[in-house]
Amino acid sequence: MTLHASRVLQPGLPWLLALLLWLPPLSGAQPAPARSAPAAPERGAPAAAAPGRAADYIVAVVNSDPITNNEVRERTDRVLEQNRDQANVPPRAQLMRDVLERLIIEKIQVQMARESGIKVDDFAVDQAELSVAQQNGVSVEQLRQQLAREGTTVERFRRELRNQLSMLRVREREVDSRVKVSDLDVDQYLADLEKNAPAAARQINLGHILVLVPENASEATVQERRARADEALAKLRAGAEFATVAHEYSDAPEGRNGGALGLRPVDRYPELFVNATQQAAIGSLVGPLRSPAGFHILKVLERSSTGVPTIAVQTHARHILLRVGAGVTEAQAAARLAELRQRIVSGQASFETLAREYSQDASSKQGGDLGWAFPGRFVPEFEQALNALRPGQVSEPVVTRFGVHLIELVERRQAQLTQREQRDLVRSAVREKKLDEAYANWLRDARAQAYVEYREAPQ
Repeated sequence: MTLHASRVLQPGLPWLLALLLWLPPLSGAQPAPARSAPAAPERGAPAAAAPGRAADYIVAVVNSDPITNNEVRERTDRVLEQNRDQANVPPRAQLMRDVLERLIIEKIQVQMARESGIKVDDFAVDQAELSVAQQNGVSVEQLRQQLAREGTTVERFRRELRNQLSMLRVREREVDSRVKVSDLDVDQYLADLEKNAPAAARQINLGHILVLVPENASEATVQERRARADEALAKLRAGAEFATVAHEYSDAPEGRNGGALGLRPVDRYPELFVNATQQAAIGSLVGPLRSPAGFHILKVLERSSTGVPTIAVQTHARHILLRVGAGVTEAQAAARLAELRQRIVSGQASFETLAREYSQDASSKQGGDLGWAFPGRFVPEFEQALNALRPGQVSEPVVTRFGVHLIELVERRQAQLTQREQRDLVRSAVREKKLDEAYANWLRDARAQAYVEYREAPQ
C-alpha cells in the first residue's frame, strides 16, 4: 500500500500535507550566485563524500541550516513511489534538482516561522498525523508501521508535519490576511466569463458516487459491490438527499463533501460520464455504470453556459471555540473540548447548551450556530473536518489559526444559489486565485532575500 496524504484535499487548499507530494520548483527558480557570508555551521555532517563512500554530505546551506544528500534522496524516493503510475514524472536527476529547490523553499519558510515566534505544539502535530491516517483509511499505528516499511521514522515524519504546520501558519500571517477581493474584481471575473461564454457553452456539474471494486476482484466481490451501488441508488430514488447518500456510500474523495464534482467543461469529464448524461435532464439519476474503478452513480446537478454555478452543497454547523494564548495551550484547550465532547455524545448535555456556556466566539449566544454555509466560507482545517462528518456527528477537537474548535454537523443539503450567493462563490474563486498569486510572489521574494550556498550536486 502506498500512502496518499492528499487524497481528500480540495483544489486550491494550501494544506499541511504538501510534504508527501511532488511540487515543482518556483517558475524561473535558478541556483543563486554565491554571496559573501559567514561560513555556515555544518551540524556535524561531513562537507563532502569521497567517490564511492556511502556517507551523507551537505548539498546546500540555507542561511545557517544545511540540506543533506540523504534528505534529497529520501524525498525523491517518496515522490517516485507515489507517482510510479504517472507518465509525466521527470528523470531522477532532474527530479532530485527539483526536490532540492523545494526543500530550500521549505527551509526558508520554516526559518521565517521560527524567527517570527510561531510555535506548533504536540497536539497540532498529533491532529495532523491522525488526519493523514484517516485519509489513508488506517489507524495511526498502522500508518507508522507503513512509514517504517518505507524507510521513514516516526520522528522524521512528525518533524516534517511540524514544519508543514509552521509553513502554513507563516503563510496565513504573511500572505492570506493581506489578500482582499473587491467588487470590481468580482465584476471583472464575471465579465471575463461572459466574454468567453462560447468556449464554456457546454459545462455540467455532476453528482458522483463511486462504489470501488478492487483490482482482480472475485465475482462474489463484484456482485457485493454492485449490490451496494444498487442500495445507494434505491435510497436516492426514494427521495434521500444526494449529498447524504454520497457521504455514506461513495469511495471517491468528493463523497465527503456531498459528491458534487463541480461545474466544468464536458471535456474535463470521463467520456463514460459524458455519454451517459448527455441526454439526461437536470435532476436525473444515471447508473450504476461499470468502469475499471467500480460502479458509478451520477446525478445531473446543473448545466451552464456561463461557468457560474447555480447550485452548491450547503452545510449547517455549530461549533465551540476555545482560544489559545494567555497561558492556555492548544493541548489544554483540546483536552477541555474532549471533555465537553464526551458529555455531548453520552447525552449528558446538548451541544447548544455547552456552546452558550463555554464558546469564546460571537456565535455562543446562538448555541454555536453558524447557519447555512457554502464551500469556502471556513478556513481549510475547519472545512476539512466538517466535510468528514455525517449529520449529527461531533468532531474531535480541531486546531485552526483562531483556536481549537469542536464542530457539529447539523445537516447538509444542495441549494439553489441566489444571485448574491453566486457572487459570493465567485468572490471565493477570485480570492483563491489571488492567494495563489500572492503566495508565489511572496515565496519568490523570500527566496531572493535568503542566503543559499550550493555545495555538491545531490545524487
